[in-house]
Amino acid sequence: MNISSEAFVAGMCAIGAGLAAIGCIGGGVGTGNATAKAVEGVSRQPEASGKIISTMIIGSALSEATAIYAFLIGILLLFKVAI
Repeated sequence: MNISSEAFVAGMCAIGAGLAAIGCIGGGVGTGNATAKAVEGVSRQPEASGKIISTMIIGSALSEATAIYAFLIGILLLFKVAI
């Protein structure tokens, strides 16, 4: 069985794009957990809501940044096959 190098590269790019999608899922789960804990913290201490919300937004931005990086890597890998 002889497999061409183009087919091998296309297959590896597809596997890499699928693995990058797992990084996107992780960002969503991380942001959801942070938001849940922030809502819990605000309900316990409403007077500290400003500090809790601002910290949550910074944490969510950092969490989503990794998901965006994973998304971009997946898209680049998928378009690598088309080129």
